[in-house]
Amino acid sequence: MVVGEPLAEFSAPAPLTEADTFRLSFSGDALNAAVAAAATGAHVALVTLVGDDEFGERLIAFAASRGVDTRWMRKGHGSTGAYAVGADPSGERAFAYMRSGSAASRMGPADVARAPLAETAVLLVSGVTAALSESCAAAVLHAARAVDAAGGRVVYDPNYRARLTGAEEAAAALAAIAPATALVTPSCPGDSLPLLGTGDPEETARACLERGARAVAVTRGAHGVLLAGGGAEPERIPAVPPAAIVDQTGAGDAFAGTVAARLALGASLRDAVRAGTAAAAVNLEGQGGTGRVATPREIERLLAVATPGPVAP
Repeated sequence: MVVGEPLAEFSAPAPLTEADTFRLSFSGDALNAAVAAAATGAHVALVTLVGDDEFGERLIAFAASRGVDTRWMRKGHGSTGAYAVGADPSGERAFAYMRSGSAASRMGPADVARAPLAETAVLLVSGVTAALSESCAAAVLHAARAVDAAGGRVVYDPNYRARLTGAEEAAAALAAIAPATALVTPSCPGDSLPLLGTGDPEETARACLERGARAVAVTRGAHGVLLAGGGAEPERIPAVPPAAIVDQTGAGDAFAGTVAARLALGASLRDAVRAGTAAAAVNLEGQGGTGRVATPREIERLLAVATPGPVAP
């Protein structure tokens, strides 16, 4: 299960300061992760509110077409959120959000409580959702604690966005939810510097474990993932090189969604993280958050040819 805000996405292959042509799609970290999870074979529901407008209708239809269970995608007050994203040839991203007062930003604990939290094997939530509003932060915490108390596992992606919230608030959200999490997936240094005050992956992992997370997967882009906790010795898992980098939008979401899905399907933490690195590599080949989604066959093929070896420190 994923809780968060799906968005209408207007993506351009050029920086926003220059772009004059945009492609309409649907994205947002929650939707990207849910689509990736469904593609890898898990049954995944997206819990959210969309606007009572044309984009809301299209978002529900889009999610359903990608295999996501849309029974808990309800229409609410406010518009459907949207954003514009531009990318230069290296794949770097710049976002302009249009989500203030959106339907999803009005979610609260009562909205997520309607979903079958007690039957959820793995819940994926993010710092983006927690940053939308005080009620959304409360909804994320309520869902995480309910799933954890029922014996399910919670995956939390801090996914810090300075345009949505301040570092102090995002750090507090991480500290509040960490004791309920089976896995936290901070990026280093993108999340770790503003939220934990360090750009060192080992220190990042240690800080998350100290806050109560049971395991940590520190993502480091081309330098791979540092996996710590979970009853095993820390391990550096190499990144899977992408065939091409078109756009980095959604790569981290594909990683988190695939990891959560593989855990729900019974994979070990290490194998789930390896699958996530392959899914992220495939995602980099497409424009927009859901432009290119890995299939299970692609993931297995990439992992089969990946050459194990040391990762840059």
